[in-house]
Amino acid sequence: MSNHSINYQEKFKLISTATLATELFKRGLKNQCIQGVSALHHSGKKLIGPAFTLRYIPAREDLNGLEVFKDPDHPQRVAVETCPEHSVLVIDSRKDARAASAGSILITRLFKRGCSGIITDGGFRDSSEIAALDFPSYHSRPSAPTNLTLHQAIGINEPISCGDVAVFPGDLLVGDADGVIVIPQHLIEEIAETCAEMTLFEDFVMERVIQGASIRGLYPPTNPETLVDFEKWKEIQDR
Repeated sequence: MSNHSINYQEKFKLISTATLATELFKRGLKNQCIQGVSALHHSGKKLIGPAFTLRYIPAREDLNGLEVFKDPDHPQRVAVETCPEHSVLVIDSRKDARAASAGSILITRLFKRGCSGIITDGGFRDSSEIAALDFPSYHSRPSAPTNLTLHQAIGINEPISCGDVAVFPGDLLVGDADGVIVIPQHLIEEIAETCAEMTLFEDFVMERVIQGASIRGLYPPTNPETLVDFEKWKEIQDR
């Protein structure tokens, strides 16, 4: 990943998924929030990174015995070992958490390799161990059975669905306590710039509201004086 891309990732640390969702909505993108998932990790660390995808299909019993894991080219293992540094492994589990999408050993390996997080619309096993990692992880619920029970890993780094959202390799994943947003790759830099300014304005508005100001004319800034005051505030704050 280029240093340029990493610099934009730094900006997203200060931008909430709520702000991102609103900015994407302005562009007509209404279905960018991955549904049915929540943060498993307890660290509070944000999920930020480009998507590297893994797709599961329904398992067929004659193809998914435990012996398949002996194959070093098994797609699940390959995905864990090739997901690039700073990227997020996104797993399409067809919203089926009856069997795990992965467990603590594979997710710890991603953590140690320098990846930025993992998300599945299914479930993880060893959930308490994963939760203790300083590694952003999102799933629908804990699930003890091995993935082979119901899932066959079949596709690596191709367009997938995760939680009813289309995810293309290279799209940016941003996750916080409110959920996970998918930002199309061609909009990443534009969204970073506009949302950074929106975040500043929301900080300004919150400060005024705490001081007792009415939201009328302030949020949205229909009173022309609001934007004048905002520019003065930015100068004082040196932001």
